[in-house]
Amino acid sequence: MRYQMNQPLENPFYYLDNFQRLLDWIAARYDDLLLAEESAFIAQFPSLPQASRALLVRMIMRKGTLFRANKLVYPEIGCALTAARTLEACGWIERDPALNIEALFGLLQKTEVAQVFELTAHQRAATKAQQLSALRPDFAQARPFSAWFRQSGDEVLHVLAKPLCERLRLIFFGNFHQDWSEFVLADLGLTKYEHVAFGPTSRGFRNRRDIDTFLALYRCQEMLHAAVAPADVQREIPPCIDDNAWLAGRRAKLLYRIGQRHEQEQHWDAALAVYQVCDYPGARARAIRVLEKNQQWDAAYALLLRAESAPESEAERQHLLRIGPRLRRKLGHPKQLADAITRVARLDLALAPSAQLRVEQLVCAHLQRDDAPVFYVENALINALFGLLCWRAIFSTIPGAFFHPFQRAPADLHSAHFYQRRAAQFAQCFAELDGDAYRATIIGTYADKRGTQSPFLAWDLLSAELIEMALACIPARHLKYWFERMLQDLKTNCSGFPDLIQFWPAEQRYQMIEVKGPGDRLQDSQQRWIAYCAAHQMPIAVCYVQWANAAA
Repeated sequence: MRYQMNQPLENPFYYLDNFQRLLDWIAARYDDLLLAEESAFIAQFPSLPQASRALLVRMIMRKGTLFRANKLVYPEIGCALTAARTLEACGWIERDPALNIEALFGLLQKTEVAQVFELTAHQRAATKAQQLSALRPDFAQARPFSAWFRQSGDEVLHVLAKPLCERLRLIFFGNFHQDWSEFVLADLGLTKYEHVAFGPTSRGFRNRRDIDTFLALYRCQEMLHAAVAPADVQREIPPCIDDNAWLAGRRAKLLYRIGQRHEQEQHWDAALAVYQVCDYPGARARAIRVLEKNQQWDAAYALLLRAESAPESEAERQHLLRIGPRLRRKLGHPKQLADAITRVARLDLALAPSAQLRVEQLVCAHLQRDDAPVFYVENALINALFGLLCWRAIFSTIPGAFFHPFQRAPADLHSAHFYQRRAAQFAQCFAELDGDAYRATIIGTYADKRGTQSPFLAWDLLSAELIEMALACIPARHLKYWFERMLQDLKTNCSGFPDLIQFWPAEQRYQMIEVKGPGDRLQDSQQRWIAYCAAHQMPIAVCYVQWANAAA
């Protein structure tokens, strides 16, 4: 099934058609896990008058659940109150609901507040927040809008179906960060998504338990953002779902954030307890650090030794290299032989500072030559070359990877099994690097997919000239080295690339350059990439900049 985009400018009810398309999509794929009220809504909605359906969708797509009828002015709908009658009969909206004073203030303009409460001139001069604070003690009882503001000539509508429709949005997208605007942006051509094959089983949630678990985790996340005590949030976390790696990963990340909050509050035992049951990347290193902060040196060292024997990643190994010497000194253990220092080319420059240009741009301009052009690429170039070569592997139809038409990446992109599930497809892509086919594939994909959403493509930072020059100057074996390391940990290893790249087209060679301004130092991810490139004889340099006026 291919998703057909609408043309909003040609159809005043484009938003209604898109909403119906979402309902049809859910009905075709999720019927077995819907609640009775969700199924009933999907079945009943198409039978309502068009104006009523359109009004409901307009309100659902706006912020909040309370609306004044005189603000619901849409030419294609007509009278909002007329359209609302059918919605009220369905139980999807409530007319003239009881409002507390806080809700009332959200609907009134400041001049109306003065009118409703007959404020004095002095009271009118206060801010709305000050007025609310002053009036709240004397108006604690909720009452209908018509009782609050009898002379308004207006009416308030309360959308009761909003929570239900938000659940349907979650079922469709599999998240809450995408919303109804995705349809509009795609319809207008402002965003383009890769077309993948969708079957009846293309869905993100397998059963109702998955949905309930997601909602519970989301509520916990909102509680944490609202500064609720971490122990209180932790008590609300649902049990782990062992057979759903995606939800298990969300749960582990939430636990990790709770552990960090415990750390910030110096609740060492609570933080340690969380990290010990959390398999989110970095949790074990944090546990060692917590033990150290709590002066439990022996326990910290024992966990350090276990981690050193089997690091979970390069990032953890690097972190252990910093913690280890400190712990060994504290316990009086002999020094461990340090790893060999990675030696790379160094470039020192004294440049005049600029208020308009970043230090990377200054270095780029300074090194620029007609026969050796320099590009400011940071993470964009290598990620792009990987994404263009491996496009068909990344967007291959794998069960559970794609379940709606607005995905810029497969759902399992950062899972531990992403590469293994597509090993054959990636092998075919990498095989092209053994000959010359990769060049045509990358250039062809760049032309064909220009502007299409991808987790590896920052289109605004790319040009055909940059892509073609990179392919002419970077050996295929270097591309393979980069791509192999990226696939080891896509979440971590897609960042940390050097800022600049310089090409010598006549000599078919290049050099990557990491720029560090005054007082800046190499980040961990940058150090790891520099060490990797140096180990594989890939040309890389670090440029240290001092301001010319400071050096004088």
